Amino acid sequence: MKTKFLRLISLCLPFVLFLLAGCGADTTTQKNSETNLSKEQTVMYSKNSKIEDVKNDPVFKNYGRLLFPTDEYYFGGDTLGNLRFTYYSHIDPNKTVEIVNTLRERAAEGQTVFYDIYSESEKAADTSKRDTGLFFFKGTPGKRFAVCNAGGAFAYVAAMHDSFPHALELSKKGYNAFALIYRPGAQTACEDLSRALNFIFSHAKELEVNTDCYSLWGGSAGARMAAWLGTYGPEYFGGGSLPRPGTVVMQYTGLSEYSKADPPTFACVGDSDGIANWRVMRSRLEKMKQLGIDTEFHCYPGLGHGFGLGTGTAAEGWFDDAVAFWEKQM
Repeated sequence: MKTKFLRLISLCLPFVLFLLAGCGADTTTQKNSETNLSKEQTVMYSKNSKIEDVKNDPVFKNYGRLLFPTDEYYFGGDTLGNLRFTYYSHIDPNKTVEIVNTLRERAAEGQTVFYDIYSESEKAADTSKRDTGLFFFKGTPGKRFAVCNAGGAFAYVAAMHDSFPHALELSKKGYNAFALIYRPGAQTACEDLSRALNFIFSHAKELEVNTDCYSLWGGSAGARMAAWLGTYGPEYFGGGSLPRPGTVVMQYTGLSEYSKADPPTFACVGDSDGIANWRVMRSRLEKMKQLGIDTEFHCYPGLGHGFGLGTGTAAEGWFDDAVAFWEKQM
């Protein structure tokens, strides 16, 4: 009997050791996985971080390159601290660092911070559509949304200064904000914005956004996009039968055309802007007001083109004024 028992033990022992070894391996793998995840979540960028390192960060997958203009001719600097853009002023390095760290942290936690607006087949048919998409700065589930559009003279997209900061600040106020990366060119940019709106409306439940009285924001060329969508509607640019925005917020663009269908509009500019004439902007809004459209205009002394959020300038505070104007329309 004792011999049989010992034989049974000897037969079972390898199997038991295999199970124990397996458990040890699984535990080690799990610990390694947790360590890697912890590293992904804790790595933080600074003003000394290389732009190339941010673009190629694995946590951003294949969309990290779209954080900065795809045409490097229009931006300079090799770190987040010395980043600069053609046509733009008052770039805030602290805000740049905050933006990339916010997106990185959310992506590392498994949140979706970037959405394609075109299918793979559409991008294969038109390769320029590969350089498009929506960065999502999620706010409070169920609150209204805004789409922010950076300028760049329809030659490039200066999102890191002219739309990401706005989207981040809107999300801090609870609003669900998107920053659009579009194809340069007035027509293609408006087509991409229309497509982006179609995407948001089609996925509103998944995105947890309220589509009532949404707003379009833009600076320079991006402001023209927002205004044109307000004037003509998304359907005009192929976006389908969607409502016009409840509010348009425009910065520094000398657009003069308007219509009685235009939504309520907030506009601001510097009086030393050599690209967008403040008098043209004021005149447009005055004429819209005569048609019964709610408008608000601000002109800031001594400021040139492309001041973004205007931190530390005469324009500081314009962003809160614009949000209040949008909320009034709700």
